[in-house]
Amino acid sequence: MRLSRVKVRAAEPAPYYRGTELMLYLDTLPKGAHAVIEKIEQRAPLDPIATRLEELGFVPGEAVQVVATGPMGRDPIAVRLGTSRFALRRGEAARVGLRPAA
Repeated sequence: MRLSRVKVRAAEPAPYYRGTELMLYLDTLPKGAHAVIEKIEQRAPLDPIATRLEELGFVPGEAVQVVATGPMGRDPIAVRLGTSRFALRRGEAARVGLRPAA
């Protein structure tokens, strides 16, 4: 039996509601897709994870791209931010709100 190769394009990112606002998040961005950071969610006052993301350069206005994901779409998510690459857990990536890249 011979299998043929099929080219698959990256799916468009699917925005969804989280709370009351429609927002696209880094944990849902497909591999190869580009977006721009809109906000970093603070889940608690002085949230250490959100603070660390901001210190690493995940700030509003920065372009981000998903480079790779773990096996079967699980942790970690490899992202490109400028010329740097970072590996994030899905829970960390879920704090990064995005808007589509122009």
